[in-house]
Amino acid sequence: MSSICVFGVFVADLCFFADKIPIKGETVLGKNHIVGPGGKGSNQAIAAARLGGKVNFITKIGKDQNATMALNLYKEVGINTDSIIQDENQLTGVAGIMINEKTGDNAINIISGAAGSLTNEDIDKNLKFIENSEIFLTQLETPYEATSYALNKAKQSGSITIFNPAPASNINESDFECMDYFTPNETEASFYLNKNVESKTEIEEAAKNFLNKGVKNIVITLGSKGVYFANSFESYFVDAFKLKDKVVDTTGAGDAFNGAFAYALSKNHKDKDALEFANKVAGISTTRAGAANAMPKLDEVEAY
Repeated sequence: MSSICVFGVFVADLCFFADKIPIKGETVLGKNHIVGPGGKGSNQAIAAARLGGKVNFITKIGKDQNATMALNLYKEVGINTDSIIQDENQLTGVAGIMINEKTGDNAINIISGAAGSLTNEDIDKNLKFIENSEIFLTQLETPYEATSYALNKAKQSGSITIFNPAPASNINESDFECMDYFTPNETEASFYLNKNVESKTEIEEAAKNFLNKGVKNIVITLGSKGVYFANSFESYFVDAFKLKDKVVDTTGAGDAFNGAFAYALSKNHKDKDALEFANKVAGISTTRAGAANAMPKLDEVEAY
């Protein structure tokens, strides 16, 4: 049995580093740029695989240079590629990422490319990978109809489902009941509730609202402030991991968290232990440039 099945997008990340992120109409002189693998689904799959998880990744890519980069990386980290669809008539997705070199803050523009045409039929062709998974993890970069379909299939098969609502967009109300873990950040939580989610009270109230929607466990990620967890039995804040190194790039931190959280749950860690582990992995990823390339291996996490 494969422990983790990830449904999502691969894109090639074009990362541009400068002293600031330009505002509307502004041109800034950059310091450096790198091209590497990205896409939330891909990043999360790589994060879990680098930690030692058994991972299948369902996505669609082209037959181009960026697709070759993806497949070579998946082979290197041990992700099963049997569920990856290649379409020679479409280009692999790309993302433009502007990064503030001083703070690590970023702004992202993503074009899903071939993965933007994923369908329910594509899910059915790869259904065995979902049905044989202990953990199913997905996001919102893929077409919603296919995402919803895959989520429901995973729930029906008995997988533990993790839904990372990024980038925030509309979700069918009935799909909340299929989510064992819902992992928005404050901005995404605010989008779904149409109110501020910043203060301790607002965060706690937001969690209750999501539980009322049918989510089994709510995990609101809070960046440098850690995470807030709640279900019908307990609720608590978990502090962010204290880093020994400077924050370089926060681009893949959320993906590192979700991939590491999926890995920890696949190893039967208790919720709080899984959250602390995911916080540590996410923190370490911010001390390195890039997204997928910043994901640490298990021995690196244990030694940090």
